[in-house]
Amino acid sequence: MITKEEFLAGQVLLIDKPLTWTSFQAVNKLRWEIRHAFNIKKIKVGHAGTLDPLATGLLVICTGKMTKQINIFQGQEKEYTGTFALGGTTPSFDLETGINETFPTEHITDELIHASTKQFIGKIDQFPPVFSAIKKDGKRLYEFARAGEAVEIKSRQVEITEFEITKINNLELHFRVVCSKGTYIRSLANDFGKALNSGAHLSSLRRTRIGDFKVDDALTPEEFIGSLPPKD
Repeated sequence: MITKEEFLAGQVLLIDKPLTWTSFQAVNKLRWEIRHAFNIKKIKVGHAGTLDPLATGLLVICTGKMTKQINIFQGQEKEYTGTFALGGTTPSFDLETGINETFPTEHITDELIHASTKQFIGKIDQFPPVFSAIKKDGKRLYEFARAGEAVEIKSRQVEITEFEITKINNLELHFRVVCSKGTYIRSLANDFGKALNSGAHLSSLRRTRIGDFKVDDALTPEEFIGSLPPKD
């Protein structure tokens, strides 16, 4: 059991973020539980890399003096698994918004799918989704998108070291990706659909690794809370 002094001195907590939770909610929940379990008035708690609400998986949460290491953890290589849905695109590139355009899929073969992964290996230029938290002119991009305002988005260079399709289930592709900081898997889904001369969007996403930290070693929020001293 982690002690009050250890939390204040600094801990790295591996949390398996549930579906629909925001990363901010996870940090707030853990901070509240730690404070109340040990009767602490104030403690620094932060996360090392946002996960979208529709994604699950590894969230690295730091407490106390370990929050100074957040930038280091954020910059480390990440691994994701999930699914792409072929034949349709969405404005958000995932399931946050509904399908806005459909495309033919009859020409897509298993060979084309596997061959198309190769063009995304290495350093590539990627456009972030308009439904993202990136700031432009002091506003989040998703604020422009939800207001229906057009905004110019610049591409960014990211690096994908591994990209494989692990299973093909009709129009659902299961994948595994290892990539650099700043890579948007939603954008990869959208671009992969274009590479197939069709359309695609991200239908599920799970972060399985950040650097040497693995989701297999993570606790759910409920498991973490259960590891704390019971409240009086």
